[in-house]
Amino acid sequence: MEKELIEITDYEDPRLDVYARLNETQLRHYYAPNGGLFIAESPRVTARALAAGCQPLSALVERSQAFGEAAEVLESLPDIPVFTGTSQTIRQLTNIPMTRGLLCCMRRPVLPSVETVTAGTRRIAVLENVTNPTNVGAIIRSAAALGMEAVLLNHACSDPCYRRAARVSMGTVFQMPWTYLENTETGRGMHYVALLQSLGFKTAALALRKDTVSISDPCLAAEERLAVILGAEGEGLTDETIDRSDYTIRIPMAHGVDSLNVAACSAVAFWELSLYKG
Repeated sequence: MEKELIEITDYEDPRLDVYARLNETQLRHYYAPNGGLFIAESPRVTARALAAGCQPLSALVERSQAFGEAAEVLESLPDIPVFTGTSQTIRQLTNIPMTRGLLCCMRRPVLPSVETVTAGTRRIAVLENVTNPTNVGAIIRSAAALGMEAVLLNHACSDPCYRRAARVSMGTVFQMPWTYLENTETGRGMHYVALLQSLGFKTAALALRKDTVSISDPCLAAEERLAVILGAEGEGLTDETIDRSDYTIRIPMAHGVDSLNVAACSAVAFWELSLYKG
């Protein structure tokens, strides 16, 4: 049975506010303090969010995609409003250059505690002050692909559920266990490195310091539980985080290059330090 589509005839329709007039911060706090909303972009991201149990509230689909790439995802949606229009109509409404055929408004998932996310894991990624959503999405995608078992972020990081972060991650933000470092049951008031150490992790901070060890050092691979910590583009990790970490690690580089983009850096580090080798 084909999904019934609602043609967009009124840009001021309040049901379209989530796509046209609310920014991502407003969406995040839409039902505060009881959660919020996010916008999934593309059929693949929407499908992975649905598979993770996220509740859809409405959808917006380009007419040309309604019976094309997006058709299967549309059929899997429950009985919710599905709006449609031409590509030009949707871009004028949303001010998004490329919607990839489908946008879906969903309730934000309830995030577990740090203790729950890390239980039973041996390799995790930790992000500090990574504010670029493209980098956050790319790092989570690399973490999922290259053997990390969970991702932790401080609240200064860009939200993994933001549309661009989720899109760049190819929807792996809904497959990869993640939560915020501040979402802890036992470590309130504790620096997050100390919290991770209390949970049994050795901590490895990627930083440009002289007292570093190579990521290929066998002592890192031998650690039973390891948390790989990455910092913001440019500024890197705070001195306190580096000083508290068990290791300060580096990626050896040629031609006098001293650093990589944090997303590229994460892929190299995750592959080298994970226990997954295909």
